[in-house]
Amino acid sequence: MALKQSLSQKLEQRLSPQQIQLMKLLQVPTIELDQRIKQEIEENPALEEGKEEDVDDYEEEVNYEDDSRTEAEKEIDINDYIDDDPSYKTQVNNKGKDEDEKFTPLSQGASFQDRLLEQINLHYLQEKEAIIAETIIGNLDEDGYLNRETESLVDDLAFSQNISVTEEEVEKVLKYVQELDPAGVGARDLRECLLIQIRRKQDGDITLYTAKKILEDFFEEFTKKHYQKIINKLEIEESDLKDAINEIIKLNPKPGGSLKESSGQIQQITPDFILMENEGELELSLNSRNAPDLKVSKSYEQMLRSYSEGAKSSKSDKDAVLFVKQKLDAAKWFIDAIKQRQHTLLITMNAIMEYQREYFLTGDETNLKPMILKDIAEIVNLDISTISRVANSKYVQTNYGIISLKFFFSESLSTDSGEEVSTREVKKILSEAIEAEDKEKPLPDDKLAELLRDKGYNIARRTVAKYREQLNIPVARLRKEL
Repeated sequence: MALKQSLSQKLEQRLSPQQIQLMKLLQVPTIELDQRIKQEIEENPALEEGKEEDVDDYEEEVNYEDDSRTEAEKEIDINDYIDDDPSYKTQVNNKGKDEDEKFTPLSQGASFQDRLLEQINLHYLQEKEAIIAETIIGNLDEDGYLNRETESLVDDLAFSQNISVTEEEVEKVLKYVQELDPAGVGARDLRECLLIQIRRKQDGDITLYTAKKILEDFFEEFTKKHYQKIINKLEIEESDLKDAINEIIKLNPKPGGSLKESSGQIQQITPDFILMENEGELELSLNSRNAPDLKVSKSYEQMLRSYSEGAKSSKSDKDAVLFVKQKLDAAKWFIDAIKQRQHTLLITMNAIMEYQREYFLTGDETNLKPMILKDIAEIVNLDISTISRVANSKYVQTNYGIISLKFFFSESLSTDSGEEVSTREVKKILSEAIEAEDKEKPLPDDKLAELLRDKGYNIARRTVAKYREQLNIPVARLRKEL
């Protein structure tokens, strides 16, 4: 096939580096913005903290009769920042230019498995048993359960440790692991986990004995809340069953979670906005950490002028001018991006505040209006994706607590009168209805739908089921109490 040359026209829309930087800064919450600014200051010596001074543009021609730089600034060697190797030899980019960078946080402190290994080392185990114990502990999930068959552990020990063991030996060591704290670790299912805990507590108490019998012989009936069957088969009174169930409820279904939570770090939420109600007026302000004082280094501006005025005969001089100019441009872009971020955050939150004014004045969830991203985007005349970035991982401090911006967005539902109400309002009423129901005879979904229709909300039974699941509320049978 012969080669051909041809001209063609096409229309493309590309994001500039400044726009990409702004989009990434928009979705960064306040608590991470500090780190992002510190990182930029470390990477760009032309960016400094402090209030920006009124200086002439660094590209203007200005004559300097004397050098006002300090001794430390005079010692700056531009060659320390310039690499002779071309940039394409030192950079690898295997992803799109607008793709977000993901960082994996480093784990700190002793892990759940480490704490169990510390305990197992206190047992007088033979070398073979100690290896089996380490393998079992290493296969526990984050809740403390062993979700692997004994036969699989035997194969693992044979292939990875070159140790031949039997299933009976693994079962024996597993019993040692199940004696560790917290009680219930090493169990293979929920029933075994609860039994391990109840057996440690049992001290001749008849209620604990009844609870143990329920877990051993009637666990399926217990999970399905077939209480009458248990009463008939154990020949006990309803009060005895209630006491036994109360003991079972006190047990921990996820024993590994207690160690994980104690060793985990507490996540701190820093609000991005402060919205307070004062005598019927709403006052919105941006967290001061969102508005840092940044400026372009004056010494670098002077350095560029000095290099520009001098004779640039050598390649290193030209590289120095290019380097300083790039750093100054990057500093100005970053400062502009921070200012644009502040402006976008404020106008978006102000639109949300006005849209949900009744809620911010009262704190009543039933006053929340149905609101989607498109509604706010139309008010502030920005793209929906920009509003989504602003709402992502952002929080506002109000008189009623610190609330995520995503909380204020919800779909709409029509009432009998044709009024549009927020689905969050319906969920609130549904939650209150379930909370007030007779626990001995909980309301099924069709009764809940009928109750909501009586209050004027046009809602189907399957919609009630969907909202109930979103609220993490079980079905009527599982809500039954004695």
